[in-house]
Parts: sequence; C-alpha cells; structure tokens
Amino acid sequence: METEIKRISTKDIITYLAEKFPECFSVKGKVKPLKIGIFQDLAEKLSDDETVSKTRLRQALRHYTSSWRYLKAIKLGTFRVDIDGKEVAEVDQEQADYASNTLKESQEKFGNKKDQDKGAKKPYKSKGTAAKGGSPEKRDTAKFKSVKSTTRKAVKKDLPPLKPVESATISVGCAVKVQLGNTPMNATITEIAGKDISVQLDSGMVIKTQMQNIYS
Repeated sequence: METEIKRISTKDIITYLAEKFPECFSVKGKVKPLKIGIFQDLAEKLSDDETVSKTRLRQALRHYTSSWRYLKAIKLGTFRVDIDGKEVAEVDQEQADYASNTLKESQEKFGNKKDQDKGAKKPYKSKGTAAKGGSPEKRDTAKFKSVKSTTRKAVKKDLPPLKPVESATISVGCAVKVQLGNTPMNATITEIAGKDISVQLDSGMVIKTQMQNIYS
C-alpha cells in the first residue's frame, strides 16, 4: 500500500510539510520563524499520517531550521508562527543574536562560492606590470614564494590518516568524522538515502555528503 511507504528524503518531507501546512512552511521564497515546540504540534497533527515518522519529522525540522534561508529570517521584531500560520511569539534579542551568530559561523566555514569565485578572478583583471609578467626578478620571486607555499601546504596535510567506514557499519545516529576540505569535522549521521548521507556538525549545521567523505 502506498500509505506504508515512508518518505526517506529530507527534501521530500519538507515539501510535504509545505503542502500540508502552507501558512507555516515554504520551500521557496519568504520563510517564517517557527513556534518553539512546534515539533509536538506537528507530531500530534500527523499521528495518523503514515507518510512521515517522528524520527524523519525531527530530522526534517532540524534541517529546515539550520538552513541559511531560515536563519536569515530570525530577526528581532519578527513573529514566530504555529502550524496554521498564526503569530504566537515575537523573536527576542537573544534568539536573533543566536541565529545571526550561527549563520555567520556557517558561512565562514563553508563560504559563499560565488563570492570566492569573484575574489579569485580579481588578480587577473589588473593591468600594468603584474599583468604583463613584471621583471625577471619579480617573476623569480613569485616562483620562489609559490614553491614555499606548496611546501607548507604539503606539511599541513601530513596528518594521521583517517579510517574509512563501510556502508554496512553506519546508521542514523552514528558519530563519525566528515572530511570538508583539509579538515575533518565531528558529525552525527541524520539520514541515509542511497549514496547521499546527511550529517549534523557540532555547530548544528546539517549538510549532505557521500560515503567516501565519511570516516570513523
């Protein structure tokens, strides 16, 4: 029976919630801060709905409220809403500061790729001596610095090897390490959907990665 099929994708669950409670959730556009304790309200409302289990519902809410789009909506003076979209409580300064700090921390860790790409292209737009190659002495100095930089990077990567984990040994709730760039980070598995694995970092940020980036 179709009603016995559980939605395993967090994205699918959020879309389903937006369909069931359009005044509360949204997939695109403006986001409304959610009532504190809304999980219980949703769990009661969906108690006879076999589409979403409580575990998946909790994971979807965590994913939804840790997104940059949602964190940007938590501002002083805005109102939290219940499942019917009714305003129930005003966001206070402490909550607004927490959301702002969480957003800033997340953006600093993962960055905005568009901004990084723009910043990387700036040196190539400059005109004058640097663009033309400069004098032989300056070119030699640049090469020397490049060699030193490469050497330092190699040293930084000389860390104890991480131990890969097998897919059969992991499950939702397992504590693992996730390789992001050059730095492994502690995380907890929140969802396994085929090759895609969602994990929650210690900072609270939820990201999606794949098996080759998971270590014990």
